[in-house]
Amino acid sequence: MRIVVLGYLVRGPLGGLAWHHLQYVLGLLALGHDVLYVEDSDDHEWSCYDPSRGVTDTDPTFGLAFAESVFDRAGAGDRWAYFDAHRDRWHGPAAVDAVEFCERADLLLNLGGVNPLRPWSQCPRHRAFVDTDPVFTQLKMLDEPAFRERVDAHTSFFTYAENVGSGAAQVPALDRSWLATRQPVVLDAWAVTPVPPAGAYTTVMQWESYPAREHDGVRYGMKSESFADYLDLPSLTAARLELAVGSGSAPRDELRRRGWSVVNPLEVAADPWAYQGYIRSARGELTVAKHGYVVSRSGWFSERSAAFLASGRPVVTQDTGLAGLYPLGEGLLVFDDLAGAVAALEEVERRPDEHARAARELAQRCFDASVVLTELLERSTA
Repeated sequence: MRIVVLGYLVRGPLGGLAWHHLQYVLGLLALGHDVLYVEDSDDHEWSCYDPSRGVTDTDPTFGLAFAESVFDRAGAGDRWAYFDAHRDRWHGPAAVDAVEFCERADLLLNLGGVNPLRPWSQCPRHRAFVDTDPVFTQLKMLDEPAFRERVDAHTSFFTYAENVGSGAAQVPALDRSWLATRQPVVLDAWAVTPVPPAGAYTTVMQWESYPAREHDGVRYGMKSESFADYLDLPSLTAARLELAVGSGSAPRDELRRRGWSVVNPLEVAADPWAYQGYIRSARGELTVAKHGYVVSRSGWFSERSAAFLASGRPVVTQDTGLAGLYPLGEGLLVFDDLAGAVAALEEVERRPDEHARAARELAQRCFDASVVLTELLERSTA
């Protein structure tokens, strides 16, 4: 198939975010498909994030250099193009042929819906919307008619809220059938190394990504709200705990006073390979989920946590309704409260090597890109 992957990498030039998109591109290429990654600047004045300047504006210079380096090193150097709507100009090695590729494509995979749909990106007969931010996507559709129109322009609708089909998730359906999917992982890209004895349990996170939302009397908050109950965790465990935390509102000094090691994600995970190295340096992942994912019982699972598992690093995560979706207790442990988080860390520390092996096996069983993407393609073109 000829497939367009529409995503957010030039405008969001960060290590983990880049891997989120690369897994789709590399996974589809490995399956033998003809794939082009396409990104659009959109029309607003805060399109591009430049971490080197610490600003968000319309200048894609940093992001274009980032994308060129990333795709070259990943072995897909000619498989991307970027449309700068502010200057009406295409960039990237596939710039000349991008519109024709889109016009002749069999399928568009729109990851997250952060790009506008131009005439060329509406050409594929099959257009699959992949909701990577469940609950918040649906609430945005309720509040913003233009965004809902953007989503409605697709022919199939997928979500990381894996409980949506069972009725367990409290996610507004908006008169459409959402199909469950999950992050694909190109397993060959994730090396498994011995667990470092002195490594920390860590995660890469944003303290706050955007304002909390309310719907039908329920508040759906950010990770900042989830984290409030776990601030004192370092004092209750012998395990070393660290956070690579972004966003200006993060209370870094308070976290350090509570015993957390705090590092800058732009330093430890600036590009995809630094991100992988940071994960390998860890003993495992300890993470909370966005408050909205938890209260909705969405069944959402982080693409970052999938990368930890693929690297042979056990994951201890706040539960979003994962029972029945994933095998729990070996390599992947969940908690609902502070005592549960302490107990999960103690269990991993008791048998670190066994949990590390189980983590990789779980990634192979649940996130293998060849399986996840084959199912996604079959269902999006049915």
